[in-house]
Amino acid sequence: MVGLGEISLDHLATVAHLPQPGDKLEVQAWRDLPGGQIATAILGCCRLGLRGGLVGCVGEDEAGEVALAPLDAAGVETRGVRLRSVGRTRSATVLVERKTGERTILWQRDPRLRLKVGEVRREEIEAGQVLLLDAGDPELATWAARIARGAGLATILDVDVPGPGVEALLENVDFPIVPRTFLAAAFGDDVPEGGLRVLGHLGARFPVVTLGDRGAIGGTAENPLRSPAFPVHVVDTTGAGDAFHAGFAWGLLRGLRPADLLRAANATAGLSCRALGAQGGLPTREELESLLRGPVPGQAGRTS
Repeated sequence: MVGLGEISLDHLATVAHLPQPGDKLEVQAWRDLPGGQIATAILGCCRLGLRGGLVGCVGEDEAGEVALAPLDAAGVETRGVRLRSVGRTRSATVLVERKTGERTILWQRDPRLRLKVGEVRREEIEAGQVLLLDAGDPELATWAARIARGAGLATILDVDVPGPGVEALLENVDFPIVPRTFLAAAFGDDVPEGGLRVLGHLGARFPVVTLGDRGAIGGTAENPLRSPAFPVHVVDTTGAGDAFHAGFAWGLLRGLRPADLLRAANATAGLSCRALGAQGGLPTREELESLLRGPVPGQAGRTS
C-alpha cells in the first residue's frame, strides 16, 4: 500500500451532545490524538498485516512528531513525508457526543503544507500494489492516479466533499469510496444508486457509497450490491471511514469477491469505533478475521 494525502493531529473533546447554535457546552474529556484520513487508513492497513508507505507533508513541530509516531512504530515507511519549517501540521478539533459516539470535525490546514506536482517522484507512487488517495490536493492526486493507472496499480479514493479538480480526479481512479452526503453536494441527489451510476460513468471500476450505520452499497446502479454494517458498541465514529478504506484495501489485495470485500470493509469500520480517536480502535488482522467468522449482520446481496 502507498498512501498520498492527509496527516493530522486531532484535538478530541467529548461533550454531552453535539452543539446547536448558541450552545455553551462543558468539555467532559480532552485528548490530543494522531489522525488524518490517509495516515489513519495506511496505519489501519499495517494493523491488518499489509506493508504500507506514506507520502505527505507535516510541519517541523511537535504536532507532526505526534502524528507520525504511531506510523513509525507500526513500520509504515514514512520517508515520503516531507517536513517543512514553515506552516503548522494540519489539525482538527473533533467534538464527540458521549452517548452516541457521533462527531463533528473542524479542521485547519496551512496552505504552505500543500504538495504540488513535481514535489513527488513517480517511484514513490509506483512503490506499492495499491494507491490510496484523498482529495486534499486534487491536482497532485490526479497526477498520481494517472501514474498508478499507467503502471497497472489499483487506486482507491477517499473523498467526502466536492471541489475544484475533484471530477477530474474521479475520472482517474478505480475504486472511489464516497459518503452519501457527497452525492447531494456533488451531483444534486443523494440516492445511492444514482451516485453509483454517475461514478461509473466517470470511469470507476467499482464505486462505493458508504451509508454510516446502514453499511455500504457498491457496484452498478442497475445491479447494486448492498452490505450491512456490523452491530458494535460505539465509543467514537471518528476515523470509521478511514478504517473502511483500510479494510477495503486489505480485501482487495486478498482477492476477495465483491460481497466479501464490502463485508471486510464494514467490519473494519465497525471495529474502529470501539475506542476514542481515529486510530485507537483500528483492528488487527486476527480481530477482523474473528469478526468475519461470526454471524453475518443481515445477508449481503443483490437488490431487486
